[in-house]
Amino acid sequence: MDVELAPDVQAIMEDLVFKLDLKHVDSTRIVCMRSRGTKNNAIARIWSMPDIWQKALKIQAHYVIEVISTRFDRLSFEDKQKTILHELLHVPKTFSGALVPHKCFGKMRVNETAVNALYKEYKRRIGDFVECKDGVIEMF
Repeated sequence: MDVELAPDVQAIMEDLVFKLDLKHVDSTRIVCMRSRGTKNNAIARIWSMPDIWQKALKIQAHYVIEVISTRFDRLSFEDKQKTILHELLHVPKTFSGALVPHKCFGKMRVNETAVNALYKEYKRRIGDFVECKDGVIEMF
């Protein structure tokens, strides 16, 4: 498996965090990576920095959003945004280095309904902005 920084994914993530005003998410402590050659069936996944590692390394919590190139890169721009939103929903309000599971206390917390609701809010907030073919968002 080959892994590299994904500045395009980083830009999408930072835009979503900023436009949705996700105050609990510190985008400076989330690194987006692209992997190639993995046998995983996922489109993307999020990795956490558990408390024991934070204490051992004397650092704050960090997260890595990994996109699987063979699946993620062929998605539409909207589906890329929704995929990243899905991964951001796994970040708890405490930004502690832990992860929110799909199902928490018997309720689905991270699912398509939650992603679509957030994405609808994102689209409402960008208002007069329009997406260009290359995924760059410009105002018209």
